[in-house]
Amino acid sequence: MELRTIRATQYVTPLREGGSLPAIVAADDLGLYVLKFRGAGQGPMALVAELVAGEIGRALGLNVPELVLAELDPALGRNEPDQEIRDLLKASAGLNLALDYLPGSTMFDPAAGDAPDAKTASLGVWFDALTMNVDRTPRNANLLCWHGELYFIDHGAALYVHHDWPTMLERAESPFQQSRSHVLLPWASELAAVEEEAKLRLTLEKIAGILAAIPDRWLEREGDGLSSEEKRRVYADFFARRLAASAGFREEAERARTELV
Repeated sequence: MELRTIRATQYVTPLREGGSLPAIVAADDLGLYVLKFRGAGQGPMALVAELVAGEIGRALGLNVPELVLAELDPALGRNEPDQEIRDLLKASAGLNLALDYLPGSTMFDPAAGDAPDAKTASLGVWFDALTMNVDRTPRNANLLCWHGELYFIDHGAALYVHHDWPTMLERAESPFQQSRSHVLLPWASELAAVEEEAKLRLTLEKIAGILAAIPDRWLEREGDGLSSEEKRRVYADFFARRLAASAGFREEAERARTELV
């Protein structure tokens, strides 16, 4: 698969609720996007997680805003009075990741009466367990309600095991205990059914296509001894093992839900 590439033409406003200081930008296709900076937080690995997990979510049938590659000219922030933002733009010159901005969307809030259907909730819990996304909790749902649909956003904290290449494959078959704190778990009553459908949708060929979309420069890091293609093979092996062992993390989520409800 291949992502579209846009060029940021205007820095509109920072989103200060995000720890990595993402921003709304205008682009040369006249659209608005939420831009995730390569020079922020955990660097390009967070963008890799965002891309891979986001496109896996889309492949599973979940709503994920379109992901695009975003070219950034550091001169875009030359009139920005905030030194932190100017430094971030300078450190992120070149290729970054952005997602389609959903105007008028609201954060998912069960206290306000938001409630997903059982299939969407179950698939969301299973998806986050597959990708080891620890950041979908009641405190920080990373879910948007837009035109009556639920959208899954912010996957930079997924695949945290890729920050330690030597142990990544060893952890591929581990259960995902963080499912017990998943914001959608109370509604996830169809985990076994969605797992069967998800594994039919998410083939190893589909995963290989997603991995091919990662820019080489995001994977290249001095000192780790692996080329970008070798890292793609590690990711592919990781997901092959994790899918084969999915009963483990699905059962973990089912046990957590039994205790909850």
